[in-house]
Amino acid sequence: MPKIERLFDSPGPQPNGMQATEEGLWIIDQQTDEVHLVSYQGTVKKKLETGSDRGSGVTHTGSNLWLASTYSCEILSTDPETGETLASYETPGAGQTGAHGLEWRDNKLWIAVPPSATIYQVDVDKDFTVIHTIPAPDDRPHGIAWVGDDLWCVETNHRAIYKLNPDDGSHIDKIEIPEPHPEPHGMTYWDGFFWYCDAHTTAVCRVALSS
Repeated sequence: MPKIERLFDSPGPQPNGMQATEEGLWIIDQQTDEVHLVSYQGTVKKKLETGSDRGSGVTHTGSNLWLASTYSCEILSTDPETGETLASYETPGAGQTGAHGLEWRDNKLWIAVPPSATIYQVDVDKDFTVIHTIPAPDDRPHGIAWVGDDLWCVETNHRAIYKLNPDDGSHIDKIEIPEPHPEPHGMTYWDGFFWYCDAHTTAVCRVALSS
């Protein structure tokens, strides 16, 4: 089993979404609706107040942030300097709550939605049109990340990160996160490691893609 390292605590009390960038880790907090940019050592570099409602997902396009506003069932395009909402869209597949994991790839947004247990690919330039769907590993998908051409998704109830076929959602591999390690919620990939946060303990951890 790959080594699982607990590195530092999130600056917020309930971290539930992460995105890795060259600047550091963007972490959205479900309790405060703040987004923090922290270094890979845990130093806070930026704090934004946002318009999300108990947000649980974040990704960065290189020019703006996308946030999953989970309890308003919206996806928000957000200014990464001010936290201002630039545009909002209805979450596909939402129920009483909306999305958790978000990921940006090839100018398309990928969205993991627990109520429908589905991962959606959306064209944000064409009226937020859903262009592809695959089943999530189960009904509590959280963070998603691309590693090359492979799509990975946290299934929190399974305490595992699944490698999925992005064409049909079939399971190719998985990395288990057994107790007593912190539970995976938000997740991202950077430099050979999956980074994840636990909304219960505030822990930020990393696990190598391969042992």
